[in-house]
Amino acid sequence: MNWNDLTEPYGFEFFRNGVYVATMAGALCGLVGCYVVLRNMSYIGHGLSHAIFGGYAVAGLIGVNLFLGAGIWGVVTALAIGGIVRRRPIGSDAAIGVVTTASFALGIALVERYGSPGRSADALLFGNVLGVTPSDVWLVAGVSLAAVLFIGFAYRPLLFTTFDEQVARATGVKTGLVDTALMIVLAATVLATMNVMGVTLIAATLVVPAVVARMLTDSFSKMLAIATVIGAISGFGGMNLSYHHDLPSGSTIVLVGTGFFLLAYLGGGRLRSRAATVAHAH
Repeated sequence: MNWNDLTEPYGFEFFRNGVYVATMAGALCGLVGCYVVLRNMSYIGHGLSHAIFGGYAVAGLIGVNLFLGAGIWGVVTALAIGGIVRRRPIGSDAAIGVVTTASFALGIALVERYGSPGRSADALLFGNVLGVTPSDVWLVAGVSLAAVLFIGFAYRPLLFTTFDEQVARATGVKTGLVDTALMIVLAATVLATMNVMGVTLIAATLVVPAVVARMLTDSFSKMLAIATVIGAISGFGGMNLSYHHDLPSGSTIVLVGTGFFLLAYLGGGRLRSRAATVAHAH
């Protein structure tokens, strides 16, 4: 494969838009995913994406703007999960499972009964780079900027709430407000990236870069940076590979991220073995 073959797809506007969105979406999911992973809520990305699909179906049925309806549904779902976890002695995974799977089941039932409004349901489920438009680029860019600003301004409250919510509350941090804001950012992230990743793969995009970063560093600030970079590289590399090998964009992006995970896992294992050998020798 020569240079012309590599640059050929950039002659198409849909591909350029797809690369822009995939790269920004990967970085955004990597950044936000750090909080998801450290809070042991890895399932929430999967759950929220399914819940938003239900909101998409309901919005189409009642005749409101699909994006607005799905977004409101996603935020309400995220807040409902947080509220259930705080008020009832059940784990976050159980709350996520109950609320989001019910929403997804509702969406599937409505689409089967009344048809898919707007974009194809398959495109939302599995991603569709051909459907990426300039408005999608600006949407992901706007959500990414909002997420960066939020994390930047609320860095310390987020940090304390993530690692020890009880201590954070005791020191005056409004943990409920922090959780609510984070859930809104998470819902916006899922909604903005659905068109490229699809409902079924958003969870992996949120979790994999953060897990890789956690394996590479014990520093929280470095983890945020590493996860963001790995997510961006996965999005960019996955989009290019998907074009040249005729593969679904969302699947390829996740597979590139999985490659980073395997490298970190194998490399980390060797480092631990070497450290153990040195310690035993001394």
